[in-house]
Amino acid sequence: MNLLIRPVRLSDAQDINEMRRQEEVRAHTLALPTETVEFTEGFLRSMGSDDHILVSELEGKVVGMAGIHLLKSVRQRHSSFLGIMVRTEYQGQGIGKNLMEKILDLADNWLMLVRIELDVTADNEKAISLYQSFGFEIEGTKKYAIIKDGKYADLLMMARYHIPTQFK
Repeated sequence: MNLLIRPVRLSDAQDINEMRRQEEVRAHTLALPTETVEFTEGFLRSMGSDDHILVSELEGKVVGMAGIHLLKSVRQRHSSFLGIMVRTEYQGQGIGKNLMEKILDLADNWLMLVRIELDVTADNEKAISLYQSFGFEIEGTKKYAIIKDGKYADLLMMARYHIPTQFK
């Protein structure tokens, strides 16, 4: 597999929109089936210096995406929120793992982040296992936090801490 991980580009909007609209991907994100390519383009255009998104490209097509958003408060600049998704037909092939390695390297070694947090649907066992393999811990549950398949569902709050040795 000749996988390329690179920063997102505006020209990726079509592939990202298709991925976000896939039923299995949408089930575990906040995406809606009515999202348009223009919506995705608007999101990409609105990215600022606090947003860092990487995509996995395979044979010219975006098959995965991971991003971190730095928290804006001066007292939280060491923290960020992470999101990741992989096209349904490419899940289980190591793409998510590769994206996590790259985005966490960026967070740890370039952005010097200490805390990375994320939310994951409580029934997404594969994602929870992936996050735990990278040191994420469950911090709590947001009850009835999202609507999934016409029902209210819980989200798990997870976080990973990377404290440089000079601060321990």
